[in-house]
Amino acid sequence: MRRHVAGDTDAFGEIFARHRDRMWGVALSVCSDPDLAADAVQDGFVNAFRRAASYRGDAQLTTWLHRIVVNACLDRLRAARAHASTDELEEQGGVALPSLPDRTAAVDDRLLVAEALAALPESQRLVLVLVDMHGVPVAEAAAMLGVAPGTVKSRGSRGRAAIADHLRQGTRSPRRSSDDEGHPDRREERR
Repeated sequence: MRRHVAGDTDAFGEIFARHRDRMWGVALSVCSDPDLAADAVQDGFVNAFRRAASYRGDAQLTTWLHRIVVNACLDRLRAARAHASTDELEEQGGVALPSLPDRTAAVDDRLLVAEALAALPESQRLVLVLVDMHGVPVAEAAAMLGVAPGTVKSRGSRGRAAIADHLRQGTRSPRRSSDDEGHPDRREERR
């Protein structure tokens, strides 16, 4: 990154080559749509290129890039929601289930997990994608998302519980709860 900021015209190409696959995986997991993910990765790397001088080196370069790409994904998803009807939104942001699903248990389980993940609130889905699917440490995920580590842990816990509920129930969608509503047990306590 320092070489890029100093004017080395090949330096950012190296950064892109090293990190594009991981950023693509994160974007695809967050967006659930290859076209949106591709646009978000492109936006993310363009933003990183333009804001390279703002990289202070406090965190690893990968953490900084994750945050930029996740933010680009969120921007793309918000834009898609703002311009799409409910049906279009399901096509763009939802999980495309085949009309005649494969009946093997492994495929069915993967589809249920993907459906459950897509139905989670965005804040919980992002935590599960970063921490559970991509192995990002909780502290780094917190920095990427701009929240406290405890928030990352609670969002992850709620998201895992909702997915487990979904899997136990078979095909019913998991309960959609926002982080403001809190855990279902805590909502009962407040009543």
